[in-house]
Amino acid sequence: MILDEHTGKWLVYLLLAVVSISMLLGSKNQPFPEISRRFGWVLTSLTALLLVGEQAPRPVSLDVLLVLTLAVGSYGVLAGVHHMVRTRHDVLVAPLTGFLFCTGAGGLMVQTWPSLNALEQWSGFLMLVLLAGGQTWLVFRGLLIGRLPLSWSQAGMVALERGRLHGSHGAVACFEKGWDADEEHLNPMAYVALQRIHSFLGDAHQATEWQEALDDAGGINAVAPEWIEAIEQALDRIERLAGDSNGTSGVESVAS
Repeated sequence: MILDEHTGKWLVYLLLAVVSISMLLGSKNQPFPEISRRFGWVLTSLTALLLVGEQAPRPVSLDVLLVLTLAVGSYGVLAGVHHMVRTRHDVLVAPLTGFLFCTGAGGLMVQTWPSLNALEQWSGFLMLVLLAGGQTWLVFRGLLIGRLPLSWSQAGMVALERGRLHGSHGAVACFEKGWDADEEHLNPMAYVALQRIHSFLGDAHQATEWQEALDDAGGINAVAPEWIEAIEQALDRIERLAGDSNGTSGVESVAS
């Protein structure tokens, strides 16, 4: 055994804790924070259970801990890549769980390294190189160049439908992040949403600024009528609900 049992286990526990905390903290910067937050809480719970199990008469061995880490990491990578590439709702889960996957696979290989013949060792080395390359891609694609403008616009529309205009994940904050220099067709969608919201709130200065940005991006004709209709319907619903609940103008209620 190359790794000392006790040291190896606590290194894995440390990695699980770091990944869990990173997901919980980083989820605040995702357009749909529930994805990474949910996975972070699952990892936190798993880590806590494993640490409690260390007090048992027969705690889990390093090999079992590495297998668990490999299983959790492989599931996280599959789910994370799905959200990073297809839904584009999250770029945090895939690279962070990739560290768990690489640790589990690499740790198991290191554990059995002395018993392998030369061919198996070379094969294992090439696999470690491939794992390192794949993890580098996940970090680069997710954490460094994660592109979420479409998701921010989607999150902005969800917040608008729920009547939440302000806050870190309110409609205004989401739409302000919903533009991209490489996907210029998304920019007018965010601009028109912000112009309508600020007009609804009575902020003429901000509404004028976003109207100018919209005009520079192609004007109202660059936005699908269905998108504008959905925004206006959501704002009308907010005004009606605010007026019914407070007996005042919906605009005044929301703006306050």
